[in-house]
Amino acid sequence: MGRKILLGKINIPGIKTYEVYRQNGGYASVEKAFKMTPDEVTEEVKTSGLRGRGGAGFPVGMKWSFIDKKSGNPRHLVCNADESEPGTFKDRYLMEYIPHLLIEGMITSSYALGANLSYIYIRGEYMWVYKTLERAIKEAYAAGWLGKNIQGSGYDLDLHVHCGAGAYICGEETALIESLEGKRGNPRLKPPFPAVKGLWQNPTVVNNVESIASVPWIVLNTGTEYAKIGIERSTGTKLISASGHIKKPGVYEIELGVSVEEFINSDEYCGGMIDDRPLKALVPGGSSVPILPAHLIYKTAAGNDRLMTYESLSDGGFATGSMLGSGGFIVYNDTTCIVRNTWNFSRFYHHESCGQCTPCREGTGWLEKVLHRIENGHGREEDIELLLSIQSKIEGNTICPLGDAASWPVAAAIRHFREEFEYHIRFPEKIKNRDHFVHEPFEKVRHLIKKETV
Repeated sequence: MGRKILLGKINIPGIKTYEVYRQNGGYASVEKAFKMTPDEVTEEVKTSGLRGRGGAGFPVGMKWSFIDKKSGNPRHLVCNADESEPGTFKDRYLMEYIPHLLIEGMITSSYALGANLSYIYIRGEYMWVYKTLERAIKEAYAAGWLGKNIQGSGYDLDLHVHCGAGAYICGEETALIESLEGKRGNPRLKPPFPAVKGLWQNPTVVNNVESIASVPWIVLNTGTEYAKIGIERSTGTKLISASGHIKKPGVYEIELGVSVEEFINSDEYCGGMIDDRPLKALVPGGSSVPILPAHLIYKTAAGNDRLMTYESLSDGGFATGSMLGSGGFIVYNDTTCIVRNTWNFSRFYHHESCGQCTPCREGTGWLEKVLHRIENGHGREEDIELLLSIQSKIEGNTICPLGDAASWPVAAAIRHFREEFEYHIRFPEKIKNRDHFVHEPFEKVRHLIKKETV
């Protein structure tokens, strides 16, 4: 059983309330931080090796160290709680069941950054979680952990929750800042980066919920102790949102370094494949990361065990690897239609494109149209190469990573499951039934493709 840094207290009755949270050691990291200098707190986070848990995996302490302290302008910490990546729901779990952990992390982190006004920007669909956070913040104010001269320390902090309007693009930090300022949530060109000119042109750090919630443990137990958990540059624990064809979907906290095979099949975690059907594919980090076929899930192309770490999941690059991303772990069995799954992802990215960049605005629409055509039995032989051409013109040519997020899944699906796309195009009568692979998994009809090729 791995250590539970974030979820260890989540099942304590009443842990949502300030009284119970405080009785169980809550806000102790703030008390310790106030006995340290802000730079010392930042150094602890640097030492921990904590990497951003929102998807990019950039070292949190390093990001903090970039904030402009020389200009004299007010600084801000913004928590990115706009959890909109398909397959990801772990931040919601933290905020819903142990909201004071995030608030404690916001106070400690804001103190380290010298921020006196901070925000939690939450996804618009999380209205009940928004209300939970609002109640917890009121409790924290009443107990003297927010406001003027916190606990007699001389440090002031005001914390607000801002509810978004359900736009995936606002998960990108500069689009989030634009939305928080009351404007349309379009990403900004960088530089300048938010650490220099962010919210209201002031130095700003944007961190994910899970990242900020990890800070109290690091400050209390030291960055050195945190760095002992995990392996290589993947230190600490990670929340994984597990879904799909597994027996025990849910949110799990793992010590980074657990093997993918153990995570999927052990009773401690996912409990194995539902109905004991064969494993076909895996999206390990949310819908935007490349899909992996069965033979590259438990082992890397080099034959090493595939581990739940940033390094191991990306081993082999996009040719044979993927990304840990946000930890949206989606498992597929042999009844899954990869073409339909890819089309469904493309529908999402087309809908969520802000339209600012031509390659993304136009390209995501064409990806959806061509995939829809193939999935519904109207595909043409040249459509597979057309998809690859479209995605290559989107990738790397947009202001923000949404274009990449839309193109990577398409390229990976064709790379690893090209024969399924060919099957859809050459045998349209066989895929008219929506459940075509439920009744007849692709492995049973693969020979048709090979026969036709010969």
